[in-house]
Amino acid sequence: MARHNGIVVASVLVGVLSSSALAGKTYCCSDESGHRICGDILPAACTHRAYQIKSGGRSENVEAPLTPEQKAQRKAEMARKKEAEHRAAEEHRLNQALLSSYGSEKDFDIKRDRALAEARKSLEQARERYGEAVKRRRKLANEAEFYQKKPMPDALKAQVKENETELSAQQSAMDARKQDIENIRAKFEAEKNRYNELTRGRGAAASAPPAESRPR
Repeated sequence: MARHNGIVVASVLVGVLSSSALAGKTYCCSDESGHRICGDILPAACTHRAYQIKSGGRSENVEAPLTPEQKAQRKAEMARKKEAEHRAAEEHRLNQALLSSYGSEKDFDIKRDRALAEARKSLEQARERYGEAVKRRRKLANEAEFYQKKPMPDALKAQVKENETELSAQQSAMDARKQDIENIRAKFEAEKNRYNELTRGRGAAASAPPAESRPR
């Protein structure tokens, strides 16, 4: 009876050991020649290759390590994806801000006209200052005529130079205000067009029949 029990225990142990062996991991890959290589640890030939792990009837595929070129490509792809996501989020934010800031096309016209009035006022002020500088230049030119054959006083030279600087500054100011006016027109025109696209799209979505009621 004792011998029989020993045989049973031994059989159980053999079964357990066999199951453990079967549950172990096997690593396999194909070498440069296409030959299949396997081992209970990762073979050296598989280190830089894609390989397969088999364990307990299950199989897992492991990709080969990326080359420096592949790593750079993946990094660039991730950067492009991140940038695209950022642009999409920013566009969504701007669209929401546009919809919350304006209730109709008339609102665009009111704000545009107000901004244009401010820019035109600044342009007119620059023109007035430029005109004053032109008058000042004529006066200085008349004074300078007395010194055609003799040295011009330093004070007069300084005034002439200051006047030239003022003329240049006011010319730049006028050019900037003119550009501001063009930018304002373009900005509000673009925003109005975008607003119309968004509201038309929103209206079309709201008026669309439910999926179950659409004709098939």
